[in-house]
Amino acid sequence: MVAALALSGCESAVPMQSSQPTVNAQTTAASGVSPSSASASADAGSGGSAPPTAGTSAATATTPMTTPPATPAAKPTANPAPKPAAKPAATTATTPTPVAQPAKAPPPAQPKLPANAYVDVSVATLWHSPTSPRAVDASALKQPAGVRGWLGAMTLSQRRDLNGRVDSQLIMGERVVVDRLQSGWAHVVTPDQPTPLDPRGYPGWIPLAQLTFRVPTAVPQDAVVTKPTAWLNAGSARTVEVSMATRLPVLGVGGGFVQTETPDGAAVSIATADVALVGSGGAPFAATGADVVRTGHLFDGLPYLWGGTSGFGFDCSGFTHLVYQMRGVTIPRDADAQAKAGMPVARADLKPGDLVFFASNGFVHHVGIYVGNNSMLDSPQTGTVVRIDSLSAQPFASEYAGARRYVS
Repeated sequence: MVAALALSGCESAVPMQSSQPTVNAQTTAASGVSPSSASASADAGSGGSAPPTAGTSAATATTPMTTPPATPAAKPTANPAPKPAAKPAATTATTPTPVAQPAKAPPPAQPKLPANAYVDVSVATLWHSPTSPRAVDASALKQPAGVRGWLGAMTLSQRRDLNGRVDSQLIMGERVVVDRLQSGWAHVVTPDQPTPLDPRGYPGWIPLAQLTFRVPTAVPQDAVVTKPTAWLNAGSARTVEVSMATRLPVLGVGGGFVQTETPDGAAVSIATADVALVGSGGAPFAATGADVVRTGHLFDGLPYLWGGTSGFGFDCSGFTHLVYQMRGVTIPRDADAQAKAGMPVARADLKPGDLVFFASNGFVHHVGIYVGNNSMLDSPQTGTVVRIDSLSAQPFASEYAGARRYVS
């Protein structure tokens, strides 16, 4: 398969041949989960989003899934003898429900499309097509998603190979609009990730089992995760590790924990020390340049992830997108679009918290957060981490393409 050009991230995308097997999301979802509940070169430069291929989008680049041939039914034995009825057991054993798997509310019926749905895993990866995932990506397609296991299993080469396969990511509770279904997959657009690719939001494919059509509980207060990652608990057992910016309804507070629920209605709690309690839809962090820098530094040393938008790993523009999201500021998803929004800033007038951009052949491919002293905080490329880079160092010195201000 020749992968389509990637549309997000910080490395220049190139067409790639791949002989690795793809994974059907329908077969990797956990048992019992109903679908209805559900520049620089790629290796040497510092990248941003790759330029889109003319006439192509995540919606149109889809390769139909191949249905395996049905297995012929076994021939019945002639005149089989009836089996005696099984005797009832003397006692009936009761299997307790594991603490780490709280009971969920019955899933709502699948509505008529297009319809709102909500991410029901810690992080859902937005794939370029249903055929994009490889065998190594199987755990990222499950319900619940095995994000840590997925990242730990990939080699450096396999991480680079995400270019052209992964377009973005979404965190638990994030709203999407489902506009069509295909073999256990949902094609969605993401309203909170603005993009020129689609006026409705960033497009791509997510396993249907990782979404739920359940309408969120309406409450006056939200709990927003303020640590890079934090754990949801069922009783005394940890259940799901979630990312910064995950927004949960506050159902109660006491004993050092916030009582809340996952998007599918499962009762969970989270430590009060890991969240900020805000009014419904409110911002947990101050909209100042200094606090933008402070938030960015919380991710120092985090490995780069192509298409990443969460505390488990970022690409360059996914990093800036989340940091600004934490102060109630929605900016475009990709670096080239971020460079066209906000207020333009002359280099001599740069202030901490401004976004600085870098281009090659006229195309913006990288973004960082200016921190002062002619330096930026950025997530450069696969094989690197969130770090401080000098604007005087190459390739940044020769590729500087301007700055934008989104907060005062």
